[in-house]
Amino acid sequence: MKITPTRLPEVLLIEPDVFGDARGFFMESWHRRRFAAAGLDVDFVQDNHSRSGAGVLRGLHYQLEQPQGKLVRVVAGAVFDVAVDIRRGSPSFGQWTGEILSEENFRMLYVPPGFAHGFCVLSERADFLYKCTDYYNPGDEYGIAWDDPAIGIDWPGGPYILSDKDRANRSLADMDEHLPRYQETGR
Repeated sequence: MKITPTRLPEVLLIEPDVFGDARGFFMESWHRRRFAAAGLDVDFVQDNHSRSGAGVLRGLHYQLEQPQGKLVRVVAGAVFDVAVDIRRGSPSFGQWTGEILSEENFRMLYVPPGFAHGFCVLSERADFLYKCTDYYNPGDEYGIAWDDPAIGIDWPGGPYILSDKDRANRSLADMDEHLPRYQETGR
C-alpha cells in the first residue's frame, strides 16, 4: 500500500496493493493495523454507499459538532473527488485538492475532519463507498457552494445535476460562524 499526501498534506491519497489474475482481483480496502503503521491511525464507526448518475455533483459537505473523517473510494464508475480546507486559521484555508477515483485505479482518499468534501460523477453511474470516523447527524450538516469563486475548484465536465440543498449552499466567506478552527496538530 502506498499513502501519499496531496497538496493539502492532511488529505491522503491511498493506493492499495491489488493482486489480480485471470479470475479477478483481491485487495484490502481497510486493515486497521496496516493503515496505522502507514500513518493513518483512525477508528471508523459507519460505512456508507451512494450511487449517482452521470453529471451528478454532491457537496461540498461537512459537519461541525460531530466532524467526520472519511475514507472514500469508488467501486463502480469514476468520480472527481474533492476536499477543501475550511479550518479557520489554517495555512491552507480555502484551498482544495482533487483526485480521480475509479473502479479501474482502485485509489482511495482520506478526507480528515475539518475539510469539506464533494465529488462529481465522470461515468454513466458511480457507486461511492465511504467509511466515517463519526456518526452522521443530519442536524449538524453544512455545505459550501460547489462553485465558490474564492475556492476556484476546477471541476471537470458539466453541466452538473445538484440537489436543491446543494444548490442553496453559500460561499465559504458567508459561513465563518459555522466553520471549524484550525489547531496546531492540523486536525
